Amino acid sequence: MRHVARQAPWRGMLMTAALSALLGGPVFAETQGEPSDLLVYPEPPGGLVYTMHNDAFTVRVRKPGGAWRDLYEYNVKIDSDGPSDASVVQFDFQGEVEIGVQKNNGDFKRVEVRPAKNAVKPTVRGGVVYFKIDRPQNLSVEFDGDRLHNLHVFAGAPLARPAPGPDVVVYEAGLHKPPEGELTFPVKSGQTIYVAGGAVLQGVFKPEKVENVRIFGRGIIDRPADQMVVQDSRNVVVEGLTFLTPKHGTIACASSSKVAFKDIRTLSNGVWSDGINLFACQDVEIERAFIRTSDDSVAIYATRKSGVGDTRRVRVSDSIFWPDVAHAVFIGIHGDSQSPNVIEDVRVENIDILDLDEDDPEYQGALAISAGDTNTVRDILFDDVRVDHIQEGKLFNVRTVYNSKYNTSPGLLVDRVRFRNIRFTGEGWASPSTVSGLAADRPVRNIVFENVTIAGRKLTGADPALIEIGPNVEGVTFK
Repeated sequence: MRHVARQAPWRGMLMTAALSALLGGPVFAETQGEPSDLLVYPEPPGGLVYTMHNDAFTVRVRKPGGAWRDLYEYNVKIDSDGPSDASVVQFDFQGEVEIGVQKNNGDFKRVEVRPAKNAVKPTVRGGVVYFKIDRPQNLSVEFDGDRLHNLHVFAGAPLARPAPGPDVVVYEAGLHKPPEGELTFPVKSGQTIYVAGGAVLQGVFKPEKVENVRIFGRGIIDRPADQMVVQDSRNVVVEGLTFLTPKHGTIACASSSKVAFKDIRTLSNGVWSDGINLFACQDVEIERAFIRTSDDSVAIYATRKSGVGDTRRVRVSDSIFWPDVAHAVFIGIHGDSQSPNVIEDVRVENIDILDLDEDDPEYQGALAISAGDTNTVRDILFDDVRVDHIQEGKLFNVRTVYNSKYNTSPGLLVDRVRFRNIRFTGEGWASPSTVSGLAADRPVRNIVFENVTIAGRKLTGADPALIEIGPNVEGVTFK
């Protein structure tokens, strides 16, 4: 079954292509099979072209020496403490491209492109900011330190369209809504579902009791009211989609296995607007994500909502997290007090945390483990994590807890947690990190801090200005 856009793609696409041809530049479009080396996608269709737009910036991209291509600047709401309006552009490319950004409202004195590890150095000519990149990456462009009205640049690798087939579903550029009377788009086992660049979906998929499914593409999921939940399923891949201003969370995995979330981009300001939730799942991969939310970027639990059981073998890698509220990574608070669960074998590697702001001490911690509901949390690795800024909150928070709002019993045990190659600039005003067990029979054990630096200073022991070691803790090591 092939789904065609309900409205034609933006008419200006034809005008732009014609102009590009007149100027001698290439005409870019999605192609079946091997993709082009620069893909600029159609604007939203119909009236959405006005309602989804943010005029704070004019953004263009080109191959070096080629014709400039206009990008559509999406508006997105961020930071539930505000909220604030930020901007988003996206395109795909191979090789090298040059990006130009004009700030349309007022002058500026300085501009910064983050994350810092990417070492993108902008130049300014005639009031326009220029910079080049030679590999796919997600960036934040910030003028005069304004991180609430910034520009998010999602520069991805091209995704080839699937070949037509009986199990291939395509949502072309244009507006799409779920079938009449339904809240979600249908998904069946064995399907490949492609959401083309320029497609705007006002609804989500819910893969439930399916297997061998791939949902991918460069389309936009616009203001979804519910999470995209992978439920009781196996061998499911979700890749490349951008979620703008989801009402609550973005994606969840519940009672499923062999699930991968790749190259997901999401920005939100809603209550409980977690990025990716794992509820009782095994063998999960989260990679190359950009998650800016007003709740946890990634939350890893055991029994919770429609997920029942343990969580094991989770890999989170090569991603950027920006929790305007709550944690970047949060592990352990939900489980089943009657049939205690285990959360184990979790690796979080090569992560940039661009900022953190949480004023409630119960929920502080860029990297946090709060074992509740008689959960055992063990064999956790955080490795190669860079933290730019903490407005308010903690760098680490490792505890067994009883949270009266969410728990029916305290956590049982946290054991074997390693923080390795963690670098925090020290910028902002962070509170001391915490390691603490709730009681003698609810301990925290075997915590290792290896090559952890804060403002250039290596963490070598329990320094009260940097980290507090509480009661019921055994075996804390600093290397």
